[in-house]
Amino acid sequence: MTITEAYNHFTERLSSIYQKREAANIAELVFEHCTGISRLKRVTEKDLLLPGKAFDKIEQSLKELLQHKPVQYVLGEAWFFGQKFIVDEAVLIPRPETEELVELVIKDWRDKDSLSVIDIGTGSGCIAVIIKSKLANAQITAIDISDEAVNVAGQNAINNNAIIHFEKADILNKKAQDTFSSFDVIVSNPPYIPTADKATMADNVLKYEPHLALFTPGDDPLLFYKAIAAFGAEHLKAKGKIYVEIHEAFAEEVKAIFLKYFPEVAIHQDMMGKDRMVTARR
Repeated sequence: MTITEAYNHFTERLSSIYQKREAANIAELVFEHCTGISRLKRVTEKDLLLPGKAFDKIEQSLKELLQHKPVQYVLGEAWFFGQKFIVDEAVLIPRPETEELVELVIKDWRDKDSLSVIDIGTGSGCIAVIIKSKLANAQITAIDISDEAVNVAGQNAINNNAIIHFEKADILNKKAQDTFSSFDVIVSNPPYIPTADKATMADNVLKYEPHLALFTPGDDPLLFYKAIAAFGAEHLKAKGKIYVEIHEAFAEEVKAIFLKYFPEVAIHQDMMGKDRMVTARR
């Protein structure tokens, strides 16, 4: 079987659950990962034979994808800010809107000679790793309540040559909060989806991504913002700044929470014009 024939068969099968264009994009990722052959070579050398070992990998990938498993989990990797990250079902898949949150931090602090940062709910570690890679002078602490997530994040830091202090900690626990010093930057993409939203979520998210990182305990979608704001009131340095990703439906409510503690609070829109970030400055 040629690689072109295999690709066409793969895309056709995948089109049963994905739009044609999305199926093609997923196929590109799978074929390059499983064969080591670039898209350019595949397109220009249409009679190239599919390596025997690659066929089994591709078939297994297709089987998992047809069960709505996200391609990032199937391949065990995702790209964020142009860098590769290990991902598994213990951590969220990095998303483009989170890149915009990181961009805000980098833009505000790129000229700072020294900088202390805490990433709350680090997950894969993508936020902490990219901030460290772009702001070399930053001293970064990254925390998560999940042992598995801390392990994944630690490996991603090693793979991307980023020196970061990782720690298992629960930001909802006041005693845990009190163990930390003060920071110039507090950044977080916390759980913010109400449990009631489960009924409307796609299978590829609901069945595979970690509920611990998606949903707030109980029915309070603002729970983590309240904790982060209170933490910031005690642990944010003078002229420091907090950056959080938010649910677009709760922008004003999140802003109100931070206004209880900080005089300068702003809502930021993402590239799609949706309210997706809030910042607060001491």
